[in-house]
Amino acid sequence: MSAMDHDNSGNRVSAHATSADAKIFSARITPHRSLSPRGFLIFMLCIGALSFVCGMIFVLMGAWPIFGFFGLDVLLIYLAFRANYRSAGAYEEVTVTAVELTLRQVSHRGRVREWTLNPLWVKLERIVHEEFGIERLFLVSHGRRLPIAAFLGPNEKASFARALSSALGEARRGPTRNVAVGE
Repeated sequence: MSAMDHDNSGNRVSAHATSADAKIFSARITPHRSLSPRGFLIFMLCIGALSFVCGMIFVLMGAWPIFGFFGLDVLLIYLAFRANYRSAGAYEEVTVTAVELTLRQVSHRGRVREWTLNPLWVKLERIVHEEFGIERLFLVSHGRRLPIAAFLGPNEKASFARALSSALGEARRGPTRNVAVGE
C-alpha cells in the first residue's frame, strides 16, 4: 500500500495506519562493543610502543630477528580487532503488530534474512542455565525454531524476553478499544 491513495473523486488522501498495522513492539539488537574507535587507537599505540621497546632490547642484545616477531604480534592483534569491528555491522530487528511478527536478521556482510510469523502461533522458547540465566532464545512456530537475540547477554536476554512475551500477549488479545461511559 502506498503512503497516498486516491479516493473516488480522484483526490489524493493520506493512508492512515489501522490498529492492526500499529507496532506493539519494535527492537533493534546489535552486538556490544566495549572498546570505542578512540580506545582502539590508544590500545594499539600502547601495544605498538611496548612491542617496539621490547624489540629494541633484543636488537641491542644482538638478537635482531626477534624484533620482527614483536611487529608480527602487533599486526595480528590489529587484524583480530579489525575483524571484530567488521562483524559489529550485524543486527536483528524484531517488530510485533497485532497481525504479524517480523524478524529481520542482517549479517555483517549485509546478507538479509527475514521471516514473517503470525503472533497468535508464535511461542518464545528459552534455554536457561541454572547458574548463568538465559543462554538462548528461540521463536517457535509450526515446528520451526528461529534463534533470536544471540548478541545479548543473559540479563539482556531476560529483559528482552519479558518485553517480547508481553508484546506477543498483547497481540494475542487483539486490538482493544476504550468505550466512554454514557455513550
